[in-house]
Amino acid sequence: MPSTTVTVGSAVGLHARPATIIAKAAMALDSDVTLAVDGGEGPVDAGSSLMIMTLGAEKGATVIVEGSDQAAVDQIAALVAQDLDAE
Repeated sequence: MPSTTVTVGSAVGLHARPATIIAKAAMALDSDVTLAVDGGEGPVDAGSSLMIMTLGAEKGATVIVEGSDQAAVDQIAALVAQDLDAE
């Protein structure tokens, strides 16, 4: 199963706004993607903003993105790495 490790880029970590953006993108994909905190919580469904928030991933945390399709994994990993709170 394809996976990649990425560092959380959002200043507030994977909280409400970033989690919602990631979940919406994951739900639009034709493959399942999960997120897990390296050495901690997870894996959780990337299509659920509530589950993403339960990870407690702060800025700089290492997150493992895993899924059945490499392109989907790469798309979600890119979102996790971005500062989704930046306007």
